[in-house]
Amino acid sequence: MKLRQAPALLLRWITPNLSVSWHSVIGVGSHLHHTQHLWRRLQPTKWGLLPRPWASTSFWHWGITSISVELAILLTTDFRNFPHYYYDLNFTIAGTNITITILMLDTVLLCGNSDDFLGTEPEGPKDYNVASTQLKWIQDKLKASRSDFLIVAGHYPVWSIAEHGPTKCLVQKLYPLLTQYRVSAYFCGHDHNLQFIQDNNGIGYVLSGAGNFMEYSTKHKHHVPEDWLKFFYADISSLGGFAYVEITPEQMIITFIEALGKSLYQTSIPRRSDR
Repeated sequence: MKLRQAPALLLRWITPNLSVSWHSVIGVGSHLHHTQHLWRRLQPTKWGLLPRPWASTSFWHWGITSISVELAILLTTDFRNFPHYYYDLNFTIAGTNITITILMLDTVLLCGNSDDFLGTEPEGPKDYNVASTQLKWIQDKLKASRSDFLIVAGHYPVWSIAEHGPTKCLVQKLYPLLTQYRVSAYFCGHDHNLQFIQDNNGIGYVLSGAGNFMEYSTKHKHHVPEDWLKFFYADISSLGGFAYVEITPEQMIITFIEALGKSLYQTSIPRRSDR
């Protein structure tokens, strides 16, 4: 397996201070350490990215039966911002009252484990009470949020045209909440490519899973409304890529970047009050 040289996503606003990952590749042993080491070789200062704390969502599939393996790796690297299985991050853009909230989910606890290489659907939560508790937490947080930009992030996609396709569990349980509470965007990984999907409500679905290897499959393209897909990139000869997000008081600008720095696609989502 060829080691790819890009993390999943980086977020930046007026005072850049955080990088966010939901596609950490702990299923390949010490891959987190290698990804971090290789990332430093990509001239990250070009994008104003390092040094940064990292926040991560969990994903413990590929045969991993306990999140303790993932936690052990996270806690022995610089990827240390992992306070709980799911948690929220809250920021204010410097010099303004513009607020940003990111809900970091554990979609494996919510929907169950899966085999990444077999392309199977999550098998259902191991503990339905734990899943219900997280779902209520999500609903409560979304309902209470008055943030100008409200982002939800998890490993599994809600919508995807690629190998794994839409995650039925999230379409059934999470998608109605994203719509009801007018979320700005949902960020994910799992499928090993780059996608931008936008539904009729203006919610952006940013799939950035090209930090490990690239996989070209569009076998679920008929499972997503045709006019929702705005961008898809899965060049297997490339070194992968990532999504770079800059938030200003007016909008969230999303740029998909090939691993060596080439801009592939750019779009924007206005703050919630302007949608």
